[in-house]
Amino acid sequence: MSTQALLPHRPLTVAILGASGAVGCELLDLLEQRDFPIKELRLLASKRSSGTIQTWKGSQLTVQETSLESFSGVDLVFASAGGKVSCAWKEVIVSQGALLIDNSSAFRMNSEVPLVVPEVNSHAAHFHKGIIANPNCTTILLSLVLAPLHARIPIKRVVVSTYQSASGAGAMAMEELKSLSSAMLQGKPLSSKVLPYSLAFNLFLHNSDLQDNSYCEEEMKMVNEMKKILEAPELKLTATCVRVPVLRAHSEAVNIEFEQPFEVNDARNIIKNSQGVELIEDFKMNRFPMPIDVTGKDNIAVGRVRQDISHQNCLELWLCGDQIRKGAALNAIQIAEALISPQ
Repeated sequence: MSTQALLPHRPLTVAILGASGAVGCELLDLLEQRDFPIKELRLLASKRSSGTIQTWKGSQLTVQETSLESFSGVDLVFASAGGKVSCAWKEVIVSQGALLIDNSSAFRMNSEVPLVVPEVNSHAAHFHKGIIANPNCTTILLSLVLAPLHARIPIKRVVVSTYQSASGAGAMAMEELKSLSSAMLQGKPLSSKVLPYSLAFNLFLHNSDLQDNSYCEEEMKMVNEMKKILEAPELKLTATCVRVPVLRAHSEAVNIEFEQPFEVNDARNIIKNSQGVELIEDFKMNRFPMPIDVTGKDNIAVGRVRQDISHQNCLELWLCGDQIRKGAALNAIQIAEALISPQ
């Protein structure tokens, strides 16, 4: 176990790298809501965003431009400014003795960096070497359902289609969806600048880079990250990721093949009693999870758990989760909470 496994003391000196973005702002709110033990909080961003003011616990904090001095005396860094920024500052952060919990994809598949969803594999966090990776948002949401089911009956194959909101592309994409939706209703021409196509009353396949196998980067993140989190290298998973005109919170349609038949009611009870999950099902009223059910909420919602009529070993289900919250900021804070040394 690393000598850095536990955060050494409390309260902590904490820095948010990328404090002006959507996830950075959510981190700020959640640190206050969860009364995270903070002695000093530093808000860091690019030169462009420096000087802006954020409110935390009734005080006004100024966002500072990130520099070599930014991490002096810091115990914990939450990074959500993109992979290039995380890579640029990781050596400085780790050399200062701080723990970096990173929300980018930069370190997720590094064999020496734990990839952690606390409800699923919190044990992995204790073996860090100064960096812990936060998984991709869609992976986090899906893992909360797959892990408890996989623990009961091993999973052979997963087929998932995601319906990903504008929030996954950041605060500017959310604002663009609002403005373009208004423009369309007014009959004005649409011109998308943040995303490659307008999301206003539209959807398109995820715009991350296509790989040589014709899957996009977002889809392959789910494939590779889930295997690492579940410690199941033989798991077969295929994904299709779609951008949809939802402001915040992602949804996923999931087909799961097990090694043997899985009684639907057993699966439903396991899901209902799993940490970080709630069941929303009303078959009589045809009412199941929707993005608005989970927006601003910690738990993901699962519903329409049913037998796959085409395969006796398969179950189908639907889930929704707040991408900015559990899919990013909350998961990062929960990782840190699991590592705080007892007083």
